[in-house]
Order: sequence, then structure tokens, then C-alpha cells
Amino acid sequence: MTTAAPELLTVPEVMTRLKVGRTKVYDLIRTHRLPSLKVDGCRRIPDDAVSDFIRRGIGEAA
Repeated sequence: MTTAAPELLTVPEVMTRLKVGRTKVYDLIRTHRLPSLKVDGCRRIPDDAVSDFIRRGIGEAA
């Protein structure tokens, strides 16, 4: 059984999904609340990490 790798999003794509600015996305990355990796010097965020971040936020608000 093979598991598909998560789609990697760019910072602007994450900005759109979370409806926040560039500085906020980098702040979430810097504080390890949003995991990311570098691909040839470009920051990429797994789409499932963004979904997990949203679920955690909803869980904390409840």
C-alpha cells in the first residue's frame, strides 16, 4: 500500500487558505505552529499541515 505524498503549498497559497498576510505565515513557521520545509531555498508547507493547523484552532476555540 502506497501513501500519496501531501501536496506542498507555497507561502502565498497558505496566505490565501488562512486569509492572513505573509508575515503571519512566516511567524507560524518560525514558532513551529506550522511545519514547513525548504525546496531549493523556497519554503513549502504540506497541505495536510495547514488542515491540521485549522483543526487544532477549531478544537481550541470550542
